[in-house]
Order: sequence, then structure tokens, then C-alpha cells
Amino acid sequence: MSTEFSFQIGDKVVYPNHGVGIIEQISSRVIGSNVERFYLLKIKASSLKVMIPFNNVGNVGLRRVVKNGEVQKIIDFLSTGDIDSNADWKDRFKENSDKMRTGTLLETAIVLKSLLWLNQTKPLSFREKKMLDRARYLLVSELAMARNIDEESMEDLLSKALSKSKLKFPEITAEA
Repeated sequence: MSTEFSFQIGDKVVYPNHGVGIIEQISSRVIGSNVERFYLLKIKASSLKVMIPFNNVGNVGLRRVVKNGEVQKIIDFLSTGDIDSNADWKDRFKENSDKMRTGTLLETAIVLKSLLWLNQTKPLSFREKKMLDRARYLLVSELAMARNIDEESMEDLLSKALSKSKLKFPEITAEA
């Protein structure tokens, strides 16, 4: 097993599209004649507990929370990076969904920025609004954990970065 995918209890990790969590336990189970090892992950936002088999870690994209240096790259991208967005909403939605599934923070930032830009030119579809909220949450929660600050402070930092690109977060609307 590669060390890239070996985690310890207490490690802060990202489960793509679900957000940040902490490895709470490492356990083994006998399945048939095989012994399977699992990480038990607690997702921070939902308190959901997820068991991920060691041999599936790469497939699901489980990774460590980004380092502090990466945080600045994301902030810089939100401040200055170019936006490329597909005009056809079905193609755009599929591309954005694929980017969100990769789990990399930069891909998530690209989705966030392109949807914010689009949101200023026309109303987003319900599905794209949901994706925008998801991208915002995933970015804010992971970057806050990486910098060891609260999410509100990180949201302020990202808002300032976006304003340099003439973009802003929409108001969060209460869900019915």
C-alpha cells in the first residue's frame, strides 16, 4: 500500500463532495476469507460516519487537508484567475460535476468562480445553485481547517479575494 494513502487516527482528511472529516478509527473485519482494513471517518459538517476500505481510498479520492501554502494559491486564483465556462448548461453541469468529484480544491475553486461569474449574468438553475453552495461550503470548510481559523473568518477572506475579480458570494438563502 502506498504511503500517500496511509492515514493515522486524528488525521484531518477530505472526502470529496462530502467535505472535511477526521479519521476516528482504523479497524479490521473478516469478509469471507479476507481481512479487510477500514478507516472510520467522521464528516465534520454532518457528523456522518463513513467506513472506507483501505483498498478503496484511492478510488474515492480521500486525501489530506491541503497545506497552508495551498490555501494562498486558492485565494490567489479567486482574486485573479481566469474564468472559462461552457455556454450549454448541460455540458457545463457535467463538467462542473466531474470537477467536484475529483476532490481537488483548485477544481472546486474553478467551479465556484465560474458559477459566481455566471450568477452575475443570469439566474442559475436550481441544480447549479446547489452546486455553487456545495463548492462554497467545501472550500470554506477545508481552507478554514487548513489555516486553523473559523469558517466565518475564511469566508471573509474568500469574499475579499473574489471582490478583486469583481465577484461576490450570493446571500445564503434559508432552505424551505
